[in-house]
Amino acid sequence: MGPLTGLRVVELAGLAPAPFACTVLADLGAEVIRVDRATPGADVLGYPDDPLTRSRHWIGVDVKSPEGLDLVLRLVDRADVLIEGFRPGVAERMGLGPDALLARNPGLVYGRITGWGQDGPLATAAGHDINYIAVAGALDPIGPAGGKPTIPLNLLGDFGGGGLLLAMGVLAALFERQTSGLGQVVDASMVDGAALLTTSLHGLRNLGLWPGPRGTNLLDGGAPFYDTYETADAKYVAVGAIEARFFAALVEVLGLEDPPNHLDPSTWPALRTQIATAIKSRTRDEWTKLAEGTDACLTPVLTPGEAPHHPHNAARATFLNVGGKPQPAPAPRFSRTATDTPTPPSTPRADTTQILTDLGVPESEITRLREAAIIA
Repeated sequence: MGPLTGLRVVELAGLAPAPFACTVLADLGAEVIRVDRATPGADVLGYPDDPLTRSRHWIGVDVKSPEGLDLVLRLVDRADVLIEGFRPGVAERMGLGPDALLARNPGLVYGRITGWGQDGPLATAAGHDINYIAVAGALDPIGPAGGKPTIPLNLLGDFGGGGLLLAMGVLAALFERQTSGLGQVVDASMVDGAALLTTSLHGLRNLGLWPGPRGTNLLDGGAPFYDTYETADAKYVAVGAIEARFFAALVEVLGLEDPPNHLDPSTWPALRTQIATAIKSRTRDEWTKLAEGTDACLTPVLTPGEAPHHPHNAARATFLNVGGKPQPAPAPRFSRTATDTPTPPSTPRADTTQILTDLGVPESEITRLREAAIIA
């Protein structure tokens, strides 16, 4: 179930951003077939029970062999979407480039994601999330004043500006296909996507509202009313009391005496000391309890292991147990076409026989292909 029920996606196995895009589509109801290598020993992608491979069918094929390539082409002929995350030119050398596939299936939406994009001086250079967000200008603003840039995991490049933006681009191309009847190539670059995520920051800079270096501005930890603070039990709370009425509520919860004008940057050092001293006097959970029911914008900083058990997350089922393991639930939510609970990741290549049977390949031929190591 889900709003994408009936959509067929072929995923060429890769790392982080492309699988995440396919997970988003699968969570929303699309049928995703993950095409991997035929030989298990050659598989260096992912790990067992990786939630980025949940809700998939999984086939192993040697696409370097003519017969293996033909099987994948037949899968693509029946698909609405193909997603790959190789360096520019790799898919073309495999015989699975967009020109070849769109000639066979003109309605195909061909989604491809790279760090640098399909063209430009760095297009064929190696890199990872940290490199892409660095060039996009998304890494430099993150970190403490006077310190070095802080790595935001690989959330901005691989997942936010990468896989999620690719999924959105694929859906946009599918919408346009309803009018034209034609597919197209969606070129998602993690540099482009990470840069897009900084749109608001550029707006603030253009207005002169982000004047300082990292760690000295309104939303980067420079403002004492928008920061994290250590509690008595060496844990942390997050404070985000920007507006006057929220700051007034924070003052009341913390019991601050004669706080200065919080929007005057000249008062920030003294105000930070006041807030830090107050918060250090109680545990994280004590502050959480005191802030409940107020507009103080004070919340606990939870670990990934704690987050599923928070009462709000539990009430909304923000996290689910998939195959006995906690992981985030599909999002967003739909009033009429609700999504199903994701299914656990398949054993790599375990669906090969069933997929080929559904494709119309005779059992005797499947046996021959397996004996020839063309399929898993």
